[in-house]
Amino acid sequence: MKIYCMSDIHGCLEEFQYALSLVEPKLSNEDTRLVLLGDYIHGGGDGYAVLDLIMKLQRKYGPDKCIALIGNHEDMACNGRWPIAADRYSYQDDSVDEAKEDRYIQWMADLPRYYTEGNTIFVHAGIEEEAEDAWEWETDDYTYTEKYPAQIGRFCGDWKIVAGHIGTSEISGNRRFHEIYYDGESHYYIDGTVLESGVIPVLLVDTDTDQYYTVTENGNCLVLPYDESDY
Repeated sequence: MKIYCMSDIHGCLEEFQYALSLVEPKLSNEDTRLVLLGDYIHGGGDGYAVLDLIMKLQRKYGPDKCIALIGNHEDMACNGRWPIAADRYSYQDDSVDEAKEDRYIQWMADLPRYYTEGNTIFVHAGIEEEAEDAWEWETDDYTYTEKYPAQIGRFCGDWKIVAGHIGTSEISGNRRFHEIYYDGESHYYIDGTVLESGVIPVLLVDTDTDQYYTVTENGNCLVLPYDESDY
């Protein structure tokens, strides 16, 4: 199985459309899926349009082919803490259309919190790693979408974890780094902080070969551990 994934779109429609252009031509292949890791709203000003595009993709390819997970920003919208229409600096928007919000919230509230394929766990923020093989039973909803700080190092067995939520510039300690971060053990983080970088990284997971690639318009490149990269 080949799984393309991206995260933390934050209402940046043009950047999302560009990232999708690298992926969508391949979605007609039977062994290919797209996994979106959450945080589709709040920031770039086009949250509704980003949600519309994701729902359109699900109608076209099916929700089992285009898998959308919930992030903490969707959680906040569903809980009434931060309307979809509000901007990145404010939790309030007096012009919110409640009926319109409710239509999207109904969709967001049903999104799953994680997805697994092969030995890879896809999640917005993280899991309860101390539970090891019992992580599905021991991880609470808050951890799936809001785990902080990022956890690195070895997880149990040959599991790999792909997550967003925390910008890779923060995880790497390099403010200029917005690419995919691999810790050399079990974790791949893919939040490129699009509101600063203008880029939504695309990760390709080949579950048959257990290989992980950065996807660009020039082709795919194996993701190396951050400490072994040129950054």
